[in-house]
Amino acid sequence: MILLAHKRWFQLMIFFILFFFLVLLISETTFIFFPVIQLLGAVAFPIIGAGIFYYLTKPVMLFLERRKVPRILSIILVFVLIIIVLSLFVIFIWPIARDQITNFVNTIPSMITMVEDFIDFWQRNITAIPDQVITAIDDFTNNIPNMLEGILEYSFGFIGGFIGHVISIVAGIVLIPFFLFFMLKDGDKLIPFITKIFSKKKANNISSLLSKIDHILSSFIQGQLLVSFAVGVLLLIGYLIIGLDYALALALFGMLTNVIPYLGPFIAVTPALIVGVFQDPMNLLWVSIIMLTAQQIESNLISPNVMGQALDMHPLTIITVILAAGSIAGFIGILFAVPFYAVLRTIIVHFYSTYVDSKKNKDDALI
Repeated sequence: MILLAHKRWFQLMIFFILFFFLVLLISETTFIFFPVIQLLGAVAFPIIGAGIFYYLTKPVMLFLERRKVPRILSIILVFVLIIIVLSLFVIFIWPIARDQITNFVNTIPSMITMVEDFIDFWQRNITAIPDQVITAIDDFTNNIPNMLEGILEYSFGFIGGFIGHVISIVAGIVLIPFFLFFMLKDGDKLIPFITKIFSKKKANNISSLLSKIDHILSSFIQGQLLVSFAVGVLLLIGYLIIGLDYALALALFGMLTNVIPYLGPFIAVTPALIVGVFQDPMNLLWVSIIMLTAQQIESNLISPNVMGQALDMHPLTIITVILAAGSIAGFIGILFAVPFYAVLRTIIVHFYSTYVDSKKNKDDALI
């Protein structure tokens, strides 16, 4: 038994057995963790929102501090910059985008009518269509009103749920500036505060791990949002060149969805293709070319220079992680899948490297 305890496979087996027992214990005692989960859920929104703004504005604060500006004054200037940017968006961009979105929603019934007329014309003029295809087309056409009604019911249900939680959302938005202020003011004190309870060797190890996690989150948030902004600008330029309707709204939609790696561009191009094909069938080609060009510029020029190799993950891995997270946690899972996976991978790689180094040192000591 003593010999087995030193076998690697035996240690792994014991680890997985204990891990599954821990999972079983947690699943059977959820009533203990439920209040904690509720508490974490209540503060998660302002903390995550403040964290995103923290990584976006931290370089500005550090830039000001390098110019001998006191930290408090630097933070105040950062808040002024945020207010200016949001004000410019609300005054100059949002009214145009809102009108375009409203006009697009108003044209949806006419688009559905055009599709129905096209299907009717096709059925009347093409006789060599199998009966199964005709039946499928009829079923689809008859279900269009029901599908639209289902979409509207889902949308209004979502809005109703949103209104039901509007107080907590507003409270979260109000708390974001306070969290952001203290993150900017005392963010560099977090790692020393955590590591001071450990021995010097363990403290250095944990400090190294937390620094790596900080670098990963900083690279992802800053890089992904800057890349999304650049893609949105490229899409807007392309849409304006070809005269696509609702160009600003579609470009903003592309900017938002591009936050999702790899899958975002496919989501972004869908409404642009729909609008384009109803406006002019040739736009189907032009919109595809614009999206392909924007993605090539982003993947070959912008992303390598902005994000570097900090998130050097295989595309298949990212797609798999996003799909798995989406099936588990919906849109929130899709949004946070990649940074969560990157952080988890960093932790595992760090501790594995620590284990290998410690084992190597023991072997060297024996020699």
